[in-house]
Amino acid sequence: MKFIIDAQLPKSLAQWLVSQGYDAIHTLDLPKKNATDDDEINQISLRDKRILISKDSDFFDSYFRKLNPYKLIYLTTGNISTPDLLKLFELNLQRILDAIDTNFVVEIQRSSIIVID
Repeated sequence: MKFIIDAQLPKSLAQWLVSQGYDAIHTLDLPKKNATDDDEINQISLRDKRILISKDSDFFDSYFRKLNPYKLIYLTTGNISTPDLLKLFELNLQRILDAIDTNFVVEIQRSSIIVID
């Protein structure tokens, strides 16, 4: 699986996913860095079949209006520290991957994972 991590999430999430054997980039890795606009992020997601991980509700709304990005892991955890975010992914990675493998939108809350299709 390939991922693109949006600007409001830490680059360490992309680095952690890479350490787990996945192809992951952060918007900081793109030419315009965190100034990359949503349309370009969607284009990269669709072109490269990258699953977008974001807290931005615009991507959630966009998926249901335009069917982009390719797939979306939508975080609704509110403010969360980087260590807590990484721990959330570490504890739930297989459940998250299983859910996104067969669905297009998965919402991650602090205490649950919700499949939205």
